[in-house]
Amino acid sequence: MSELLNAGVLNIASLAVSAVLMIVGLVLWFFVNRASSRTSEQIELLEALLDQQKRQNALLRRLCEANEPEEKTEPRVKADAKKDDEFVRLVAER
Repeated sequence: MSELLNAGVLNIASLAVSAVLMIVGLVLWFFVNRASSRTSEQIELLEALLDQQKRQNALLRRLCEANEPEEKTEPRVKADAKKDDEFVRLVAER
């Protein structure tokens, strides 16, 4: 009779261990699934942020190109004036 009682206790113990392992597995699955969904949301947000930054950079480049001063012709005039001065220096005064 004690053999039957021991077999029943082992059967109940194995069921309890199986139930505990299943509960632990479900809890772990819940947290892993939750972390995965949060990570997916963060990736989507980062991709949206990257797209927005690319658009902002393109707008900034256009703005910089529009506000960029054009080349001035004044340095050429100054260079010509220097050449004239040098030529005057070469001419002997009377």
